[in-house]
Amino acid sequence: KNIEEGRAFRLGDIGKKKGGGTFQFASSNPLWRATMEKLSFAPLNNVDYAGGTIVTDWFGSENQTDESIKITIRFLSNEIRSDALNVIIHKKICDDSNNCRTVMVKNNLNDEIKFAILKKASQFEKADDANIKANKEPARLPKNY
Repeated sequence: KNIEEGRAFRLGDIGKKKGGGTFQFASSNPLWRATMEKLSFAPLNNVDYAGGTIVTDWFGSENQTDESIKITIRFLSNEIRSDALNVIIHKKICDDSNNCRTVMVKNNLNDEIKFAILKKASQFEKADDANIKANKEPARLPKNY
């Protein structure tokens, strides 16, 4: 009857909630925030918090118009640790007739980006912890009360 009238319906226990969950949004995830800050110099092509990926668009220097790079960050965990994310860099090299080839780059830059993100995420986490502790302090009454 509900379907015929265009109203909602429930099948068994599917719609019942079994308690609160823990929700982590991009604005509260230190690893995500650190990555967004560290990649702020690059144009972003795809940002998918639910899928755990950030992909920049192709970018390069003004001096080298025949080469550009794309950075992909894959989040493997929300914890701040060395295996929590994967940094992939692709390099596009084009010749004078605009024929391009793409290669995956594995060098120190991958690790430098990764550790810069982890360091910044650690700083964000410490600052967040300090703010939480500061806000949980009980309010003190004035001495003359």
